[in-house]
Amino acid sequence: MIAAALLASPIGAAQASQAGLVRTDSGPVRGTVLADRQLYQGIPYAAPPVGELRWRSPQPVTPWTTPRDATKPGPVCAQSAGAGSPSSNEDCLYLNVTTPSTHGRKPVMVYLHGGGNSYLSGDGFNPRPLVVQGDVVVVTINYRLGFFGFFGHPDLPDSGAYGIEDQQAALRWVQRNAAAFGGDPRNVTIFGESGGAFDVCAHVTSPKSRGLFQKAIAQSGGCSITWGANGVIHDKPAGAPWIARDAAAADAVAISARLGCTDVECLRALPPTVFTAIDRGVTPVVTGNSVLPVNPVDALESGRFNRVPVIWGNTRDEGRLTSATVPEPFDYNGLLEQSFGAEKAAKIAAEYPAGDSARLAYGAVLTDGVWACHQLTDDRLLSRYTPTYGYEFADRTAPLGWFKDLFPAGSPAGAWHSSDLAYFFDIPTFDLNPAQQQLASTMIRDWTTFARTGKPGWARGTVQEYSLEHVGPINGLTRHNCSFWNSIG
Repeated sequence: MIAAALLASPIGAAQASQAGLVRTDSGPVRGTVLADRQLYQGIPYAAPPVGELRWRSPQPVTPWTTPRDATKPGPVCAQSAGAGSPSSNEDCLYLNVTTPSTHGRKPVMVYLHGGGNSYLSGDGFNPRPLVVQGDVVVVTINYRLGFFGFFGHPDLPDSGAYGIEDQQAALRWVQRNAAAFGGDPRNVTIFGESGGAFDVCAHVTSPKSRGLFQKAIAQSGGCSITWGANGVIHDKPAGAPWIARDAAAADAVAISARLGCTDVECLRALPPTVFTAIDRGVTPVVTGNSVLPVNPVDALESGRFNRVPVIWGNTRDEGRLTSATVPEPFDYNGLLEQSFGAEKAAKIAAEYPAGDSARLAYGAVLTDGVWACHQLTDDRLLSRYTPTYGYEFADRTAPLGWFKDLFPAGSPAGAWHSSDLAYFFDIPTFDLNPAQQQLASTMIRDWTTFARTGKPGWARGTVQEYSLEHVGPINGLTRHNCSFWNSIG
């Protein structure tokens, strides 16, 4: 009765959290009270998906009564070493909540981390700037990755989107518990970058996500993107965020045979390291199941999606990050042929001549042909049915952080893929100068205003540029040469 009253009463929730103690629907948690915010980490939102629960929909947690330590993040989900942080831990369905110092019915923003649904974790992104300046509650989550989150085996009915189901379970947790942390469960915004933006698209088009959020932000990813060989991660094959059920099943059977298994029971008995040893790059989400009955692009085109206001955009130089990882000798024409085929490669090389830097030319090809024009296609499809706001992050002096040694001499990074994240989150080594801090403040203002009202402050149907020199509308279609890319298909 007392716990129920605290959950129901904003006053009780505020009093509880002032002492670092919040009662969730599963049990009390004790977090960290800081001068400008409160932080609750490592809260389980679903049962550990281990043993017989591997490749099953997320299950409820076992409740507890003694206050749970919420001062440290939960384990990183099992993943290969592709992003530099390998893990073999399947017990990873935990989330973190950061709240302003003063409670009330604040907007809630739920962040879906990037990493191509294969790498990284939610605790790598400290949302202090969003929380403190924007006066919002931010939730970051871990969810199953790679084979554990997106394995579409024919003997696993309705399989291949467990990672998305984990995120839906986390969103339902937010619905039940946001008020206890001073958040408004009726005003939830999902936002994600790169692979997390693919997942935002999944929720916008999943019937099982309907009603779990009221607004959505996709940063550098979305529904329509596809890429050729080397297009997103060098030395990885062509792909897309989505894979049809039949193709996923064939792939799963081939992998099972490679691992010496003929049934799911055998696969469940294998240690996680067997799967994390296989690094396939971006992991596609399986469609044709109850989570994603149709390809998200088809859902956008038909208008059968969750019609919430959206911000949808990209960085100005997305492709330079991938281009920087290509080793010497840099074979520009060969890369174009591998990615687009000989006929299209010749047209692309004529449109994007190597000039003084084949590496920069290739980066521009990937920026326009893989990222920006597909993002703008999404904008067009979405805007027919729901308020749609485009944007482009364009600070070409963005800090490089731990990527400072990645970009070769003479190949400036520009506004590379993921460079905008340091303008929303505190990320170690990504230090902003005063001008960049002001730009970050502007972006945080607009993102959190959108979370609060559904309107970020610029006109619907336009693309808002964010650079040190200019904050205002641009023509993204001409900037990224989209008429050319449409002409070659």
